[in-house]
Amino acid sequence: MFKRIYLLVFFSIITTTAALAQGSLDIHFNGLGFMDNREYKDFVARSRTYSGVRTALDLGLNLDSVNHFIVGVNGIHEFGAKPYFLKVNPVAYYSFTGKNWLFNAGAFPREGLLDDYPRALLNDTLRYYRPNVEGLLTRFHNDHFTETVWIDWVSRQTVTDREQFLFGFSGKYRPSLTGPFYLSHYFLLMHDAGAEVLLPNDHIQDNGGGQIRLGLDFSHKTILDSLSIEAGAMTSFERVRGVDNFRTPTGFVANAYLSWKRFALFDEFYKGQGSHIIYGDAFFEKKTYNRLDIIYTPFLYKRVKGQFILSLHQTPGYSSNQEAFRVTVDLGRRTLVRFKD
Repeated sequence: MFKRIYLLVFFSIITTTAALAQGSLDIHFNGLGFMDNREYKDFVARSRTYSGVRTALDLGLNLDSVNHFIVGVNGIHEFGAKPYFLKVNPVAYYSFTGKNWLFNAGAFPREGLLDDYPRALLNDTLRYYRPNVEGLLTRFHNDHFTETVWIDWVSRQTVTDREQFLFGFSGKYRPSLTGPFYLSHYFLLMHDAGAEVLLPNDHIQDNGGGQIRLGLDFSHKTILDSLSIEAGAMTSFERVRGVDNFRTPTGFVANAYLSWKRFALFDEFYKGQGSHIIYGDAFFEKKTYNRLDIIYTPFLYKRVKGQFILSLHQTPGYSSNQEAFRVTVDLGRRTLVRFKD
């Protein structure tokens, strides 16, 4: 019943607005298939296999070249699970796409917007199980500078549910378009407040972290297709209000990425005090950690990409491994109808 009402309202909005529009109506489809096996000796409880397929379909109403309304769905099915769809996330947002500015408001995909965050701050399972940002995002960019600011509402406060949201910003500065040097930074904070009915000994919590890195990009300047090196500092912060003050463990981070044709290597290193970041990768709770990704792309055809990734995790006293295969399909935005005055 409610699904029928939702579809009726959805198509009514599209058709009514289209009658008033001077732009176009387009459609967009993308999908992600994944098989991700994790054998974590450090975290036995997290040793499991993530497998499934996520599909997204939406319609976009383009009022002009910069103002867009997008409505659709993004559903996930885990292989062998019942019912078929584990969860279907609505996609519904307004997007402004100017020359130097982007502004999104609503429930919109994080892919292409926040997927460059270090795994220490935002772990890689979010791609499978939390594909959308629910809130606001704005980005300014020019030839030398990019800055993104966002807020993502995780949980709305009810009698029993807590109020939780993520806030963050990230950016990159490249002083020369031809030089290799750049500076990047990432920050996020999770605000975790209580439910409407407070429980005994329940307190507001703040949790987050940040990184600042110096980088060198030698892509297309060697025999390799890509070559980049980064190094910098990481800090995290966590407190329970009324119980303790901010704890701020810090450490050193470095990574290197290189690719040649269908092969790539990505190495990530951390040394310092252990950091507990709720949405971050748990391996960074260790004082020393190294991850090596060995990547092979067996097929790359137009809008279809398939990758095998072997990940080797090293911490003091442990050696863990992870094997993943992911295939992505993105057909792009296709115009269905163009409207005239």
